[in-house]
Amino acid sequence: MVEPSSRFEELKIPLPDPVHGLQEVSGVLGIPRWWPTGSRIGVVLAHGQTDDLSDPLIEYLHQELTDRRYLTLRFNFPFAEAKKRRPDSDQVLRRTFRAAIGALARDPSAAPAHLFLGGKGLGGQVAADLAGARVRVDGLFLLGYPLHPQDKPEKATPEQLYRVVSPMLFAQGTRDRHCDLDVLRQTLARVGAPTHLHVVTDADRHFKVPKKSGRTEEEIRAEILGTLDHWIQKVVGG
Repeated sequence: MVEPSSRFEELKIPLPDPVHGLQEVSGVLGIPRWWPTGSRIGVVLAHGQTDDLSDPLIEYLHQELTDRRYLTLRFNFPFAEAKKRRPDSDQVLRRTFRAAIGALARDPSAAPAHLFLGGKGLGGQVAADLAGARVRVDGLFLLGYPLHPQDKPEKATPEQLYRVVSPMLFAQGTRDRHCDLDVLRQTLARVGAPTHLHVVTDADRHFKVPKKSGRTEEEIRAEILGTLDHWIQKVVGG
């Protein structure tokens, strides 16, 4: 018998209130083969401040995690859907992320038993905000977390991380000018929730590496995927 493959469905996620004249935003739902059998793990991925749901890293993780039997969703924030440069207010970002979570569980009979939220840069920040507001989540993954303004580690703003009680995975590049690794390590030492830091050598905030590193972007993405997959399985006890 031929085993069915993963499938991907484009969908529209209704917004609680109109934003930029929009009633909904775009999303892509990844449905793994044989869903909803197995561990029933759901993953929602959010893009960063300068990207949208087609960001190469987000799209790659979405595809590969679905193939590894996670129910996955990537989506646009309203500012990205409307092609605006300035991000939406924190309230709009949180409401949109909540709406995306709702879309992941639109079929109660096939809703995930475990939920992981995260994303790149701004997307990870919004996920952490929701977790700090006691949204039920099994874990957070923060890729290129913007801990402080560019080149200003003395102005770090880690307060939202102290409110999170769920396990957190951080993937940070050594050339990320928005997250000094020493300051991050000092911050994580004071965080009450379980944390894991994965350092990506030579990568910047977008996980791009210089040619002289001898590494490719494909290798970097695969490294992040492997780390994320292993961490999720460890959190759920798989």
